Amino acid sequence: MRLVSFNIGGRKTFGALVRGGAVDLGARLGGGLWDLGLAIATGQYARIANEVKGAVADYTENEIVFDPVIRQPGKIFCVGLNYEDHRRETGRPEAKYPAIFTRFADTQVGHLQPLLKPVRSSQFDYEGELAVVIGRAGRYIEPGHARGYILGYSCYNDASARDYQHHTHQFTPGKNFPGTGAFGPTLVTADEITDLGPLRIQTRLNAQLVQNAELGQMIFSVERLIAYISEWTLLSPGDVIITGTPGGVGAKRTPPLFMKHDDEVVVEIEQVGSLSNTVRDEGERGSPS
Repeated sequence: MRLVSFNIGGRKTFGALVRGGAVDLGARLGGGLWDLGLAIATGQYARIANEVKGAVADYTENEIVFDPVIRQPGKIFCVGLNYEDHRRETGRPEAKYPAIFTRFADTQVGHLQPLLKPVRSSQFDYEGELAVVIGRAGRYIEPGHARGYILGYSCYNDASARDYQHHTHQFTPGKNFPGTGAFGPTLVTADEITDLGPLRIQTRLNAQLVQNAELGQMIFSVERLIAYISEWTLLSPGDVIITGTPGGVGAKRTPPLFMKHDDEVVVEIEQVGSLSNTVRDEGERGSPS
């Protein structure tokens, strides 16, 4: 299945993409169940799968407004320096454990929604990444059992204000400006993908290929990330792990290549999807100018 969160006529709901458009599962399931994250957290997956079987689209894709796939994850874990080419281009040393930081849920935007270039940043950078959505709760998960905790996968652009990221050795400020985390367009359920390793992840800025790698080139695999994170916190349904970006980021190019107003950035992952956003300048009060 390809699950999606969307807005139709001002009403928030969620559904699945099928031939011809989107099935409105929020309306079909009823009971005030309008949010995909809530549906996952309350164990509605079987109902969702049953409803999608043979369903005819309620809306075309052109009629819906995409929201972040999981609108309000309880936890968003971001992984830094998780591809060898990116580690090398940053000059960082090899590490025994993954570098983990957090992103706030209210910084996210959906597919085809504007990424907001912070008014106070002149170094707004792209980061194409694979997002993993947790399907059931777990602690102390062994790597060999980790796939059983994955609901599915999506694309993420962990766009970064590099100047704020580098104010100190802590990444959080540069990763949490409003409207800078693009997430979508859909959540592809884990049963649709048998092997992540050979799948290619690419980022294009104004149609120029700027990042190009295979998911198997991660230093810490998805399974190892789940195992490590679950050692020190409870993983809950709807939590999101953003697994790191390949080399080729704008900050490490010569000359640097940063995103600006009206740029189009696309993150594409084989079998997962293609996430597209246009960059807009943030107004001084926090709205698009």
